[in-house]
Amino acid sequence: MSEPSASGTIAFLGLGHMGGPMAVNLLKAGYTVLGYDPVPAAVEAARSHGIPLAETATEAVAGAAIVLTMLPSGRHVLDAYRGAEGQQGLLAAAPPNTLFLDCSTINVTEAQEAAEAAIAAGHRSVDAPVSGGVVGAEAATLTFMVGGEDDDVAVVRPILETMGKRVVHCGAHGLGQAAKVCNNMILGVSMIAVSEAFVLGEKLGLTHEALFDVAAHASGQCWALTTNCPVPGPVPTSPANRDYQPGFAGALMAKDLRLAVNALEHTGVAAEMGQLASRIYDSFVAQGGAGTDFSGIINTIREQSQA
Repeated sequence: MSEPSASGTIAFLGLGHMGGPMAVNLLKAGYTVLGYDPVPAAVEAARSHGIPLAETATEAVAGAAIVLTMLPSGRHVLDAYRGAEGQQGLLAAAPPNTLFLDCSTINVTEAQEAAEAAIAAGHRSVDAPVSGGVVGAEAATLTFMVGGEDDDVAVVRPILETMGKRVVHCGAHGLGQAAKVCNNMILGVSMIAVSEAFVLGEKLGLTHEALFDVAAHASGQCWALTTNCPVPGPVPTSPANRDYQPGFAGALMAKDLRLAVNALEHTGVAAEMGQLASRIYDSFVAQGGAGTDFSGIINTIREQSQA
């Protein structure tokens, strides 16, 4: 774990299921953190962990050297940066040359727009979406996919290494989001494929263990199988062993796949599997899977299969 730098206060905006544990890990490592979240439950959880809190977002950033945002969508990020509904934005409230570090998962184009707005306002910008879920946030084992200028990435790297175990500089502004959306498209498609294979195996008379023992050591091996196995038993730590409690919720997978579809449409890439996976997870969420681990898609596949 990296030692705290003398970079000043980190304003941490967004203290939910991911942001809260991330802020706690920064605080434990000795960083000066000032948090803000509009949701009372998140505020109480942060307070219980000793995170100093500001009354408003603009108060949090007023003396900050780094502004770290962990927000639900690109619209939230852009509205927070620029201000909305007559409220002052973070870009106007922050001291000159503040480094804005956005760890939200948003559209590539939105990340690029946010970076442009920050730079135009006299600040610096880095996008660093994460992979690893709530468990990774709590254990400080997240992977950060980073987009931004070399010098700015060097400034935030020790902070990211405090909250995670892997930091990959993917290129210019927005390319951290590009890496995230590509990775999670692979994940969504592979989880559907693994789930379909297990249901097919059940129909053919294979035990879960037999199929796992073959595929985990053959060409079907993937993270969706060997770490987040959608059936109970073969991987004791997978959500399937605790009634599909997330983990990585179905609603988040559906969101990330919609971001992938947006990127596919923007670039004109003919990716039929990504489009189909997005529709499948949208349906999964609409049928009650929003709060279930995304591996719970196997139950929908099983229910829809012929007897």
